Amino acid sequence: MPRAGFYTVESGKISFRRDGNWYSDEERIDNPAIALLFSKSIKRNPDRSYYLQVAEERASITVEDTPYVVKSLEDDQLGGFMIVLNDETREPLNPADLEIGADNVLYARVKGGESRARFLRTAYYHLSDCFESDAAGHFYLNLRGKRHPLKTAPSNPAATSAPS
Repeated sequence: MPRAGFYTVESGKISFRRDGNWYSDEERIDNPAIALLFSKSIKRNPDRSYYLQVAEERASITVEDTPYVVKSLEDDQLGGFMIVLNDETREPLNPADLEIGADNVLYARVKGGESRARFLRTAYYHLSDCFESDAAGHFYLNLRGKRHPLKTAPSNPAATSAPS
């Protein structure tokens, strides 16, 4: 079983997976406080690999798809949405930043456009009431009475792993 706290940083191989969960070796880290701590502690190396920085502890990690996931959506009281990320930050949903990737996965640009966030199923379904399509098969997000075209994401780069 993964050890809690800083021992996890020092122990096995740490990864953040497509399902929005943290893993130590192959076991999911179920402690929500540790998962949140890790999500708030993600840093990026110049070579584009990721690591965790928790106080003085530093550990290389593997990010399977994106370092952030959209966990939920909140009404912004203006006819739009705020996205809630795995690090508990909230950002306005910008329809122009949405992309549809492989297997119809929805992504948003976050953190000032520096990162992508993968929509988890719950957030995707919450937004799905706003999806529309036209006769030509183009998809749109309808917010505040305006149709925003959904772009197709470029091929997703290979998962970014930390050097061993």
